[in-house]
Amino acid sequence: MPPRRQPTARQERLGTELRKLREAAGMTAREAAGLLGTNPIQMSQMESGRAGISEERLRRLASHYACADGQLIDALAAMATERGRGWWEEYRGVLPPAFLDLAELEHHATFLRDLNIVHVPGILQTESYARAVFSYNVPELPASELEPRVAHRMRRRVVVGRESPTEFEAVIHEAALRIRVGDRLIARDQLKHVLDESERPNVTVRVIPFDVDWFSGASSSMIHAGGAVPQLDTVVRDAPHGTAHLDAQSQIARLRVLFRKVEEASLSPAKSRDFIYCLMREV
Repeated sequence: MPPRRQPTARQERLGTELRKLREAAGMTAREAAGLLGTNPIQMSQMESGRAGISEERLRRLASHYACADGQLIDALAAMATERGRGWWEEYRGVLPPAFLDLAELEHHATFLRDLNIVHVPGILQTESYARAVFSYNVPELPASELEPRVAHRMRRRVVVGRESPTEFEAVIHEAALRIRVGDRLIARDQLKHVLDESERPNVTVRVIPFDVDWFSGASSSMIHAGGAVPQLDTVVRDAPHGTAHLDAQSQIARLRVLFRKVEEASLSPAKSRDFIYCLMREV
């Protein structure tokens, strides 16, 4: 099969993990390719996500790499054998790849932790709120680009409402709840929607109020998606030219601590609900 032109972030992650295993074993790509009876170019394509790898080949490499982490190898094998096309594929060629990559990441996540300072988390946004956010693009988006973005954001909600819902924790700064991206009606409906969603047993909402002391995390917005094993966790953060998927263990460890710090600065779920209710009455 020809190499993939544009591998997804998940396909690239699988390749990255294969490369990490090889490097931990002290092998070159040429040596690893020889173990599979292939060439270094094909090996490079597998490690970049531009070519797939069968479960049999993946497990053979893991054996040669002397990787004893059976849970990690099982998780990588499951990634290698994924064949289903998720709902986000309907938007391929319509929306930028980053939209699809985020939806796929959320679909497979074992948990989601979303920290937002200036906007309500995407999974908790109403349609009117999302449309107002996307409408602020410069230059303004035509309807043919605006509406797919709004529809995609609404469909991302499925992860918290499906039969086996994902555990979702949102930590939201008071600024995000007070900033009116639309009018008063949109703001009130958005706050009510956050309250309604917080009643789900798998959804936790915490608020960081303006008057909390010792909060210096205004630049901490992130989405932390749990992997099948901790080594496969991913953090998504805004970057100058889009979003960045971070997976280095040192990065993940630092951001786990950062999330715990902002969580400690937030109100309890019960007090957060009361806080949002009071804000809604003010609008």
